[in-house]
Amino acid sequence: MGGSDDGATDRTVTDRVLTVPNAISAARIALVPVFAVLLAQGHDALALAVLAVSGVSDWLDGVLARRLNQVSRLGALLDPIADRLFIIVTIVALAWREVLPWWLVAALLARDVALGLVQLTLARAGWAPLPVHLAGKAGTLMLLVAFPALLLAHLTTGGLASVLTAAGWAAALWGVGLYWVSGALYLGQARRVLAGGP
Repeated sequence: MGGSDDGATDRTVTDRVLTVPNAISAARIALVPVFAVLLAQGHDALALAVLAVSGVSDWLDGVLARRLNQVSRLGALLDPIADRLFIIVTIVALAWREVLPWWLVAALLARDVALGLVQLTLARAGWAPLPVHLAGKAGTLMLLVAFPALLLAHLTTGGLASVLTAAGWAAALWGVGLYWVSGALYLGQARRVLAGGP
């Protein structure tokens, strides 16, 4: 995903708050309640448009962070927060409308709750959040592709609906799998850090 932490290995990571990428990430977070209201009220076309804008902005903030040399610690936090909020709102809304099964909601939320507890444990021990794994970014990307496809399939009929359903479920299952793989990697890394390893 586009996050402001990309490229941090070869660029200076700053404590700046007022940067262009951070403003984009903050705007993306502000779109979450708009997206939720649109979904709840059945304005699916507008909700999909908001989701598309969010996806473009997710890519854009990472590109600008690297090109403008504005990689920041705040950006590294805002970007995954926006991703998680969009995913949580989307899965709950789609499950409520019977587009997604509740077991998929439980599988995704359980992973996020588990990693949230790990992050709290790291913070209490004086550690900053650990870097996001590539598997986690790939899983998030798959989910952000899957849910619009499944929602669009729910709004269409015929062959297009079948194609969108198949593609959406393939992306969703890969996304859930990668989500949990990244969670396992994160838990292993956290365990080594808390044990005093590198």
